[in-house]
Amino acid sequence: MGNLENKRRSFIKKSTAATIGGVILPQMNFGMDDNFSDALHGIVGHGDFRYEVDSKWGVQDPSRVPINDCHEMVLDSSGRIFMTTTGENNNNIIIYDRSGKVLDSWGKDFPGAHGLTITGEGKEQFLFITDPNTHKVFKTTLDGKILMTFNRPREVAGYTKDEQFNPTETAIGPNGDIYIADGYGQNYIIQYTSKGEYIRHFGGKGEGATEFDCCHGITVDYRDADNPSLLITSRAANEFKRFTFEGEHLETIPLPGCSICRPVIHGDNIYFAVIVTKTWESYDGMLAILDKDNKIVSFPGGRAPIYSAGELLKPKYDGHTFRNPHDVLVDNDSNLYVPQWASGKTYPIKLNRV
Repeated sequence: MGNLENKRRSFIKKSTAATIGGVILPQMNFGMDDNFSDALHGIVGHGDFRYEVDSKWGVQDPSRVPINDCHEMVLDSSGRIFMTTTGENNNNIIIYDRSGKVLDSWGKDFPGAHGLTITGEGKEQFLFITDPNTHKVFKTTLDGKILMTFNRPREVAGYTKDEQFNPTETAIGPNGDIYIADGYGQNYIIQYTSKGEYIRHFGGKGEGATEFDCCHGITVDYRDADNPSLLITSRAANEFKRFTFEGEHLETIPLPGCSICRPVIHGDNIYFAVIVTKTWESYDGMLAILDKDNKIVSFPGGRAPIYSAGELLKPKYDGHTFRNPHDVLVDNDSNLYVPQWASGKTYPIKLNRV
């Protein structure tokens, strides 16, 4: 595991003490650089991707809708927003409407609820929930019925105990194949049929082109309709890596200073949360938006992207917009929703497209 990932583990232990008993951390300018401020009257982002921050959008009464660390959000076909949150004494799936009202919540089988993928259409939509705490992946209905459970892949040499399998994300291929990213475990991508039958695995921990340093996120990139592919995070290496559905490496996209959570594709662009740029204690995360040429065109919550000799300069936090953003959801109007990890039990933030 990379140096930043080791620090993350240490930071979790420290931050847990700060939130015992439901105490919420005060609004503080963590990571603030006194010589820099790139936000104006609550507007963040750059170029064609600018947003007005609505920090009150998803705020609830924690006695009625308790949350812990919030990880990911997805939108179903009826416009409902599903979010994962951790905890053994609260529901791990929260369902919002577009106005920020909580419609429902369910699920106590996923105390470490992390990755959230939605698949299917209409009434035949399903969720895939990864839980590195229980070392499992679950397929569920939208109302919480568990349909399938994935445990450690016994077909893969090196997995000798459950604790080695710490999945962080899933993706569903065009033929229904299921890809599980073991981002906090052995760093393999494990491929299954839609029925849960093992096909193959690839990746593993390392610095080679086909290896990962925290394969935290994975998605299917359909922007090239004739050649869809898997886009996978190597978070501690600050890179995306592209693969075929059979596990053949196609390209590596370096993004210096960006500790990438997962890729979210909307239109021609890739959106993602940069959970940290310096240290886990700095609360210096932001969002990033890539164009179809893999160039960052906006850093909501950070300084405008700067390239020198074709290379991205490390991003710089604006000092106040986010704490530890972990994901980004893009709705049909191009507004953004941002859940945050280890941020004092904060509810998600909405960014309205300007």
